[in-house]
Amino acid sequence: MIVMIDNLKTKKLLIVDDEREIRDMIQTFLRKEGYTRIYQAGSCEEALSICRQTKPDLIILDVMLPDGDGFTLLPLLRSISAVPILFVTARGEDEDRLLGLLLGADDYMVKPFLPKELVLRLSAILRRTYAYKTVEQRTSFYIGASLIDLDSGIVKRQEKELPLTAKELLLLHKLYENQNRIVTSDALCQAAWGDDYYGYENTLMVHIRRIREKIEPNPSSPEYLLTIRGLGYKLINQKGEDTL
Repeated sequence: MIVMIDNLKTKKLLIVDDEREIRDMIQTFLRKEGYTRIYQAGSCEEALSICRQTKPDLIILDVMLPDGDGFTLLPLLRSISAVPILFVTARGEDEDRLLGLLLGADDYMVKPFLPKELVLRLSAILRRTYAYKTVEQRTSFYIGASLIDLDSGIVKRQEKELPLTAKELLLLHKLYENQNRIVTSDALCQAAWGDDYYGYENTLMVHIRRIREKIEPNPSSPEYLLTIRGLGYKLINQKGEDTL
């Protein structure tokens, strides 16, 4: 059963960029697209303060900030919330893009950018994260010693709570639906990025690595989330634990 969540245009958006002109420009065309609840921050400190107070539903994040950088800020934001994060930055090197995704960003765009492309990517993240929620997603289950709570977006292990990103949630849900069976890379990419999933194979590997860091005793030698070379991945539920 699938239920519709509230109007996505009412979601709270936070723009974090050190240049006021860029923040205003992004806010202007977002408002033209119908988004009404938009906040701005020009520094790491301001972004953290707004995030604690308003709990935004999506953050547009620059890398270069006056009191730090987006790569350092992202884990701090993640400690507050599993909110989706879209990097929009002039840092366009492959290493920077991979670092951003490795840290848990949901997407990464390079300046200069087409305003329409930003709106499309932002809308796609919001749809995947908030537009629909299945009854099956409202569940918790054990994989080894890790309790994965898909409803709250948290992995609980050894008295620690590790927040899951929106992409990690989508991938884990797809893997759990097909536990003990191979899920192809194409199927996982489609689950996380929709029909426009082509070219996301390397990004998928980054997200799989992040998931392993949260559920595996030794992420470098996984026991539960296995790579099936040339095909995809398999989530092993060795004990057949029941859903909670």
